[in-house]
Parts: sequence; C-alpha cells; structure tokens
Amino acid sequence: MCPAPLIIGHRGASRFAPENTLAAFRLALEVGADGVEFDVRLTRDGVPIIIHDDNLKRTGATPSRLADLSLTELQQIDVGSWFRTGGFASERVPTLEQLFELYGSTNSLLYLEMKPDPGERERLAQACVEKVNTSSLKERIIVECFDLSALSTLKSLDPSIRTAALFEPGITKPPFVTSGQRLVDQALAVGADEIALHHRLATERVVKTAKNSGLTVVVWTVDEPSWINRALLSGTTALLTNDPALMVSQREQLASD
Repeated sequence: MCPAPLIIGHRGASRFAPENTLAAFRLALEVGADGVEFDVRLTRDGVPIIIHDDNLKRTGATPSRLADLSLTELQQIDVGSWFRTGGFASERVPTLEQLFELYGSTNSLLYLEMKPDPGERERLAQACVEKVNTSSLKERIIVECFDLSALSTLKSLDPSIRTAALFEPGITKPPFVTSGQRLVDQALAVGADEIALHHRLATERVVKTAKNSGLTVVVWTVDEPSWINRALLSGTTALLTNDPALMVSQREQLASD
C-alpha cells in the first residue's frame, strides 16, 4: 500500500522536464511519484492528445490552435525546446494512447483532466471514455474537470469511471462559492468520487466536510514540503506537485522520523 499522502506529478515532473511530455511522465516514474496528472484535448481529427493550452504559442513557438491541426500536423511540432534547460527538442505532444502505453506496466494513478473547447464537451468525453475502456488502466484512472457539466456527460456515458470535481477560486464553473458544503454539494450533484481543490481552498473545514461526505480529497498544485505534514493531519489523500522528487523525499523523511 502506498504511503500517505499520495504524490502526483502535475503534468508529469514538470519542474525538471517540459510539461505534459513523455519526458516529464518518465521522470515522474523515475523519482517515485505515485501517479501523474495531465490535460487532454482533441485534435482536428478527433484524437485525444495531452496538452494544457488550446494553442501552441507557449510550448510550440507557433500560434496554431489545436482544433485546427490534425494529429499528423501536430506531431511535427517541437514542444520541448521552449523549456529552460536543453535536451528536449525531440519532444512532441503525446497522444493519450501513448501515455497509457507508458504507464501500462505500472501501478500509478492517472488523473486525466478534460479540457473541452466550447461545444466539444460530449465529443471529448466520448473520446476519453473510449480510450479508458480500451486500455487496461481503467481502475487507476480518475477523470477530472472544472466544467462540472462535462463530468455529468462522462458519467452518463460510463458511470463506472471514477471522476473528480475541480475547484479553483475565480474560474470554477459554476462560480466559486466560499462554503465548503456548497463545493461538496456541487461535486456530489455530478456524481464525482473525488474533489480536487486548489490549495487556497483546502482549509481544514473544507477537507473535513468533503471527507465526511465520502469524497476523496486531492489538493493542487503544491511544491512546499510542509504540505506533506498538513495533508497527514487533515486526511488529504493526494497532493499534485510540479516537483514530485522533493515531495516524495519529504514524505520518506517524515516516515523515518
């Protein structure tokens, strides 16, 4: 059984390798992360791929939008050279299938964040359901989303897929509310199994309310080792971090004290 709290690499080990690339996901494995979190969008031809933004300005040095590119066109673009350290020029935007292949022989958890463009909620949910169900990893996959309606759509397609309702101050849909019970109620209303809280929302009261309602609690994105002890005290199940090596090391140190 994995020690608590679980350490999940945010977009892989994204502090030391370009986010959402196979290099970052391999590194997360190497440093002992218990899983990874990643973002999924669709190419023009409907292939689920792993990238956070809806365009390649930041990571690919091109203004091209994902929705305008086929998979073949997308995989010609270098998404590693932008990173602050060299050696990643060969990195391309991976497909969801490639990530599943990489993690197929592991015990890692996979937090799949759906990033639906306007009007694409059902199409993205359907594509994710198909890939999850044709993989051997279904029991280790948690699908999360800020758009709670997208989680409802996914649950209507396959109620057995585990889901997490994402909340962040300022952009949450429905709009963020300060009451922990209201957050929990919104998560439960869409059939979520987990609640993924921005660290500013993860107060002791909110975490307790969520746990008492049967929700697994995940906190993101934290790189301060002090969060390990805080998670232990509150009963938080998992922490998403850009630096899984540091957080795993701190967890081991606390366990040995």
